[in-house]
Amino acid sequence: MFDNKETTGINHLGEFGLIDHLTKNIELKQPGTLKGIGDDAAVLDFTGKKTLISTDMLLEGIHFDLAYTPFKHLGYKAIQVNLSDVYAMNATPSQVTVSIGVSSKFPLEAIEELYQGIYVACEKYNVDLVGGDTSASKQGLIISVTVLGYADEADIVYRNTAQEGDLICVSGDLGGAYTGLQLLEREKLVYLENPNIQPDLEGKDYIVERQLKPEARKDIVELLKAWSVTPTAMIDVSDGLASEVLHICTQSNKGCNLYEEKIPIDPMTYETAREFNLDPTICALSGGEDYELLFTIKQADYDKLKNHPDISIIGHITEASAGRNLITKAGAVHELKAQGWNAFKNSQG
Repeated sequence: MFDNKETTGINHLGEFGLIDHLTKNIELKQPGTLKGIGDDAAVLDFTGKKTLISTDMLLEGIHFDLAYTPFKHLGYKAIQVNLSDVYAMNATPSQVTVSIGVSSKFPLEAIEELYQGIYVACEKYNVDLVGGDTSASKQGLIISVTVLGYADEADIVYRNTAQEGDLICVSGDLGGAYTGLQLLEREKLVYLENPNIQPDLEGKDYIVERQLKPEARKDIVELLKAWSVTPTAMIDVSDGLASEVLHICTQSNKGCNLYEEKIPIDPMTYETAREFNLDPTICALSGGEDYELLFTIKQADYDKLKNHPDISIIGHITEASAGRNLITKAGAVHELKAQGWNAFKNSQG
């Protein structure tokens, strides 16, 4: 209970504002803590390799809806979103811990399915499940995953090291997870109105899978290593392309020019967005949950990547005074703004 009558609401700050507010006075005391709060993962120095640690929490009704999310897919996704944070630092994830809060409404079989998905993800990415915790919950299902990884210090890539003239690249395609979510939400509403109507997801497998079963881009990290390309900065696309580009620009104290025509959007994503009267570009910029890798490279590395079918060069880094700009297909210049995921305002419920 608070004595003072006037309070400030959490959503007044927003998710990132709240984090900044709570952590602005933290002082790192340990000599072995190389990077604390403010990047995709903490970086610790134990011996030899540097150790990376990252944690994510998934809450029922905020991050997932069990009306259309199978438990096995949920377990798989919970691991993927954490592995993605370590790959975004150009490192290798090696162990995870999983903690869950679960209410009595869930049978044992449901939790077993959840862990089946966890085990499949760990097996596929050669990661050991080494610990965790379970607890009773009165608020629905809660999943917390911590991932540990490793890298040589020279290989670790941060968000704050982009340089003027660097090219902005992104793996895969964007907006699919968001349009998949819109489709699932629509079919949920239809079902709630008439439980006898089966979901109509035919021909939409790709975008549904982008939402329910994302894949961390281990292959891109391995490809860059094989081609001797070390990104100058990198982040994973969890909150939307615009948000992630702005994170790199803000932490690197740089500007950018992002070209709409270069943003990779799958045809199914494009068509489905139009069906929902959505702008496909906005879905890519602000949708989130694609878990692709956004990274910057030196211009000297352009020839190595220019013809790769799964990497798109979508812009370049500029000096800070040039601003952060989106150049539309028509050639108009707009300020790039982040309208992505905010856990305190958005929910899937």
